[in-house]
Amino acid sequence: MKKIINYLLPAVCLVAIVFSVAAFNKAGAATPAGQPVDLTYAAEKALPSVVHIKYVQNSKVKTIDVQSDPFSDFFFDPFGGFFGRGNGGSQKRQVQTPRKTATGSGVIISADGYIVTNNHVVDGADELTVTLNDNKEYSARIIGADKTTDLALIKIDGKNLPAIVIANSDDIKVGEWVLAVGNPLGLNNTVTAGIVSAKARRLGANSVESFIQTDAAINAGNSGGALVNTRGELVGINAMLYSQTGSYSGYGFAIPTTIMNKVVDDLKKYGTVQRAWVGIQGSNVKDYVDSQKDQGKDIDLGTMEGIYVAKVLEDGAASDAGIKEGDVIVAVDGEKVTRMAELQEIIARKRPGDKISITYLHEKKKHTETVTLKNEQGTVKVVKHADLDVLGANFREVTDDQKRQLDISYGLEVLKVNNGKLKDAGINRGFIIQKVNDQSINTIEDLQKAVRDASTSKEPVLYIQGIYPTGKKAYFAVPLQDN
Repeated sequence: MKKIINYLLPAVCLVAIVFSVAAFNKAGAATPAGQPVDLTYAAEKALPSVVHIKYVQNSKVKTIDVQSDPFSDFFFDPFGGFFGRGNGGSQKRQVQTPRKTATGSGVIISADGYIVTNNHVVDGADELTVTLNDNKEYSARIIGADKTTDLALIKIDGKNLPAIVIANSDDIKVGEWVLAVGNPLGLNNTVTAGIVSAKARRLGANSVESFIQTDAAINAGNSGGALVNTRGELVGINAMLYSQTGSYSGYGFAIPTTIMNKVVDDLKKYGTVQRAWVGIQGSNVKDYVDSQKDQGKDIDLGTMEGIYVAKVLEDGAASDAGIKEGDVIVAVDGEKVTRMAELQEIIARKRPGDKISITYLHEKKKHTETVTLKNEQGTVKVVKHADLDVLGANFREVTDDQKRQLDISYGLEVLKVNNGKLKDAGINRGFIIQKVNDQSINTIEDLQKAVRDASTSKEPVLYIQGIYPTGKKAYFAVPLQDN
């Protein structure tokens, strides 16, 4: 029998608008139950604030690993000469990547040009062009992006732009009518309609999720577009669709404004999201109990709602609260939590240093403790992306002569070492950096990305592999933070 495969797809260039009956009329006043609503008011309010985003990634020369063959020495690579020695292992080859283009959507959130979209709409872009509802075009720059929530903040140079009104997504209810606005399938300025099908939905596509689920039609190109209520106010950023075909045939999912507001504020202030961590691994209580039943085990945790704690991480808020493996978290700050997505949404609004109360069941007995949230690095300090300046050195890509002499195909040569992290680690002038944290380093941009990624990670260290001009290979650990 032919298998049906379910797809979780990013809603790049996606539009979803709610089509149907609602609780508000054109003026936003309540209408009798069961009466159809005029959705033109919401569409008129939202459409000017939703933009079309064109993404361009230019063609590049990229070094890749390929399997060696016995005849590899007889072939010459036009981009960089001979690579490898045909020893049956892997070798480096340089290939020309094609120019890539894509389209998505975005939402103007301020009159001076700040626009929210999805991270996957802008990730890796060399050029971003924003087209407004009135067909005016602007070049955009990325202010910041957060892969964990799949949100990004970009900026265009404009004034008096039609910013959308942002509503509190906590106020929307299941069954409420919503509109999805965006640019799906190349069809600009598209509106679709549906209802809120569920809240706090978790799909496993991102690290932090608490999606608003809607049956409004969402397709490729809708990503980053607006999910609005019947007053035309923003309640979510459309992000993906759930489908058996790869196009709309089921449900769309939007990131709620409660998460969006915190991410945007952090990106503006710090350039990266200040993320607090509870410090647990776990699952919904019902999912855990069901899995135990499948194994023939009878489990009684004292509740069928909440988050089952499978593991408590050291130095986290949960550990400080006295939570143990096997406990169940049932509330945060007095707000009931029934599943993991609800907990993630609450914590996603917090910053390291914020205090919260956690209510949990230990051996079926309820306990409440107040703790201070920390970041992934175990501190309450502001975490910012580090720049190359922190290394205190100058670099250049290796020359063709160096490649031939050292039998290498890529790397960055350290031209000069000043005061900084490289000097502290003992790396000298002439050393050629080839890998950082297991990622190949071909360009200065590669090194910059490695530094930025490591600086905000749980372990802010660069593990550098490379080679000296003598052919001697070396390995260094370079901490990015002072103890």
